[in-house]
Amino acid sequence: MKYFVASYEDRRLDAATRRTLRGSFVTLSDGVTHYELTGPENGALVVLVGGITIPLFYWDGLAARLHARGLRTLAYSAYGRGYSDRIRDRYDEALFVRQLAELTAALSLTGPHHLAGTSMGALVAMAATNQSPASVATLTIVGPAGLGARPLPQRLLRNDVVAGFIVRRFGRKLLEDHLGHNVRDPALSAQLVAMVQDAYRYEGSLYAFFQTLKDFPLYERQDLFRSTGKLGLPILLVWGDDDQVTPITHLDTVHELLRPRQTHVITECGHMAPYERPDDVGDLLASFTAPHPERLEP
Repeated sequence: MKYFVASYEDRRLDAATRRTLRGSFVTLSDGVTHYELTGPENGALVVLVGGITIPLFYWDGLAARLHARGLRTLAYSAYGRGYSDRIRDRYDEALFVRQLAELTAALSLTGPHHLAGTSMGALVAMAATNQSPASVATLTIVGPAGLGARPLPQRLLRNDVVAGFIVRRFGRKLLEDHLGHNVRDPALSAQLVAMVQDAYRYEGSLYAFFQTLKDFPLYERQDLFRSTGKLGLPILLVWGDDDQVTPITHLDTVHELLRPRQTHVITECGHMAPYERPDDVGDLLASFTAPHPERLEP
């Protein structure tokens, strides 16, 4: 799919723009990454890996809870999201794993640190853990993508001509429909949509979203779950009981493959548990990391 700018993308990310925005920025091999490293300076570090649409602001509530529990956090926006660069290359798993590795290296965060990923970010976190298991103290997986068969709309995106037509004609509506299924509380859903749509006013945002759908292996990732489970790391699995995006019907399969030390289902919660229930997820994560300052062997 050729790079394009949607009609409502009326802002451009550049050095002048970024001077007016919150957070910090670092130039990595693929582009500029937007990040925030916050919380108690002496606290154990939790690195937060987001899903397919979200900017780093998604983590604000959870980060605040973790800070109150004595933990330090690194939140960042994946390429194409938030205020990170929209690149004109493949948005595949290798890109996002490389971004995470280069970001922690650029900030001299040698680890081992605690790693937490949600939805597509859970796949990135697992892939990064498999690549460098010694750098991870604990792994927290929330409402992971990766199971089920590739749906027809995503298969159609593999054809550039068809993808271009679908995205230009229906792209924004498909994005909004996706966001509408993420959060159970209508008020929180409205806040989420506003947050994402604001970031999607920057040129190349819609292209990045659909190019990720095209390039990133979001389905049939049983081997990744299985290999992660064999690493011998302490793993925490968290899922919302009303998840409409990555249904909790996959819980038993993930539990069998991933072999988590702990599994928690949050009641009356949708797909974005760290955003919807930040205190609950924060307390679970903080309690789980406390007895695991370093990697544990099985």
